Formats: sequence, C-alpha cells, structure tokens
Amino acid sequence: MTFVPPKRDDILRSNLASAMPATGILPQTDTRNYFQAIDNLIRVFAFRPNEEILFLTDPLVDRRVVDALSGIALSRGVQPREFMGPSSQIPKCPEEVKTIVEKATFVISSWFCSVNDPFFMKLRKDKGQRWVKITYFRNLDLLHTPQARFPVDLVGEIIRATARMYPKDHDFNMTFSCPRGSDLSIKFTPDMVKNLHANNRWQGQDKADQDGCYVHFMPTHGPNIYDRNAFGRNDMAHGEMQGVIFPQWAIGFDKPFEEKIGIEYKDDLVVKVHGKSLDAEILRGMLVGVDARLHELGCGFNPKYPRYKAYPAGSNAPGALHFGTDSAKSSEFMARRVPKWEEPHTHQDCVVFDMTVKVGNTTLIDNGFLMALRDKQVIEAAGKYGDPVELLETFVE
Repeated sequence: MTFVPPKRDDILRSNLASAMPATGILPQTDTRNYFQAIDNLIRVFAFRPNEEILFLTDPLVDRRVVDALSGIALSRGVQPREFMGPSSQIPKCPEEVKTIVEKATFVISSWFCSVNDPFFMKLRKDKGQRWVKITYFRNLDLLHTPQARFPVDLVGEIIRATARMYPKDHDFNMTFSCPRGSDLSIKFTPDMVKNLHANNRWQGQDKADQDGCYVHFMPTHGPNIYDRNAFGRNDMAHGEMQGVIFPQWAIGFDKPFEEKIGIEYKDDLVVKVHGKSLDAEILRGMLVGVDARLHELGCGFNPKYPRYKAYPAGSNAPGALHFGTDSAKSSEFMARRVPKWEEPHTHQDCVVFDMTVKVGNTTLIDNGFLMALRDKQVIEAAGKYGDPVELLETFVE
C-alpha cells in the first residue's frame, strides 16, 4: 500500500498544526512556581515575634487568605486579631475600631481608606505601624499566578529605575500623548518630586519590614507616578495641569469604549467629558459638576500582571495607566454596575494602555511600555532570577 502524505494545507488548517510550545504546566513546574510565590508572601508579610497583628477585612475576602497569614503569624508565636467591616468601601476609620487599631504594630487591610485616612497615616508616622493592603490578594488562588511569583525585590528595582528618570533639580512638565490625540501636561517642581518619592514604595521597599511602611500584596499597584503625595497631601494644594486624555476603558463598563471619549482637566479638576455616546454621557454624569479631581495617576511595576485586566483598580501592568478620580457625589451607575466594588462609588479609574509619558525630555513610558524595564541595573538584577527578556518583556495579556 502506497503512503499518501496529507496535503500541506490540510495540516495547516488542522488543530494539530502548531508553531508554539504547549501551554500546559507540568505538576512539578507548578509546585516550583507556587513555592516561589509563597516565599514572596512570607517576605512581604515580615511578621516579628511579639507583634500585635490586626486584620481589617470585609465579608468578600477569601477566608483562606486570613487563615494562611494567621498560620504564618502563629508559627512566630503571634495571635492575630480581626475586625470585619461591612465592605471594603469604608471611607474612614470607624470610631469603634480606633482603640484596637492603635494597639496594633502590623495591620493587614482590605479597606479603601487604608492609604489616606489621617488617623492611619498618623499611626504609621508616629508609631511606626506597618501596613499591607490586600486589594490584590483577596483570593488565595492568586498565589498560582505569574504576578505572585515575580520576584518582589525585582519590582523594587524597577520602581527605583523609574524614580531615577524624574528630574530632581529643576521644574519640568510631565506630558501625556497617545494615538487618539491625548495631550495633557502637569507641572512638576523639585519639591513635588521629593514629596512624591519620599515614601518607602518609591524607594523600592515593597516588603513590610520597615517601621512606618505601607505596601501592597501582591506588589502590583503603584506607587503612582503622580498623586496627592506630591503636595504632602495638602488639601488646599492642587496640581497645575491642563489638557485632555482619551482613555480606552473604565471600571464598570463591560468592554472598551468604541467612541473616542475625552476627559479634560484644568488643574486637578475634570471640567469636561468629550463624546456623544452613551458611555460618554455616563462618564459625564460621573465626573462633571461633582468636583471630580485627579486623585492618582497609577502605573504598575510587575511585568507579569495581566495587561488588559482593568478590575479592580488598574490596569497595573508596567506602562499601562489608570487615571483615578474622586468626586464629591457617589455614582448611581457604579452602584448599579459594581455594587460590591472594592473601592467607593465616588471613585473611578479610567484606563489607557498605549500612553507615552515624558518627564521633561526623558521618556518614562513609550506607547505603553515602561522604559525602566530596559534600565541596565534592572536587567542586571533580573539576571539573578532568570532570563531578563523573559522576566521583563514577556507580558501576560
């Protein structure tokens, strides 16, 4: 019988044809990855003997997260306590919680107000209280993700490389542009840079081992390339900014915007939303005439965070930006669409994946690519953990 080879086109059209490796992960590889993530976890939650550990949680946090961290604490002779609020959207510390918070030396929190409540900030500053925010660790299964096992120290190296790009000795403009026509400029002074970079996260310290620290686990969100820290959180100060950005997506919307929707800023205030679509009208009602101000301009620094995952507050992939605004009025749209969102319905994160950002004459982000990923010191540090290109530039879509 004569062998008749299959036709080339039939092979190419079949499901058997492939020019890429198999996507499945072998059990031994998964085990190795998992324990790398666990080591990151233990190093970030740097519990000390004889500490007072407090969880500030909400009903939707995976109980396994609390149990896992409690187990680590118990192994060091520490018995954690927990206060569960009604949701993570708590805007400020409830009076009845203040006494137990004051006693803590280490706080693990899912509450939105963790970063900016004056009471919490004072405890970090005056008492050296250490905090870990777990917005990105609400489910224990996240330890099986690429972002969980990405080396925490390498995240810090990427952050420090980004900080080095900011001019430190003269005024400059941070400018924004994108293929849709974004054109926004924020004036920076040396004092603003100094204030912005003063916290432990901008120093690349993403482990909760320093007195007074505030970090995230998983280390994906921020620090922000611009926020209220630039003014020492002085409520009377505001940024000098002007222009418009054209976001591609926002929290609470099922899919990216089809229309080119523009958000116009004058200083920190949203003054206009450009566009005629229903999405534009919804954003207009959410941001215009309700004292909506730019609260944070977030950028991620973990190359393995999924680039196109905007929820709960992102994207937090390196080079993707989210323009976070806070308004004086809660949004009915957000209350309907994401009633159990991890953030208050006065907040909104508008996402851009392809922005170019310059600080003076230096390109911080090029078409959505964080330039610090090609910094020599970052590449050298990445080489300690594996192939720098795979670690830094093989992204998770």
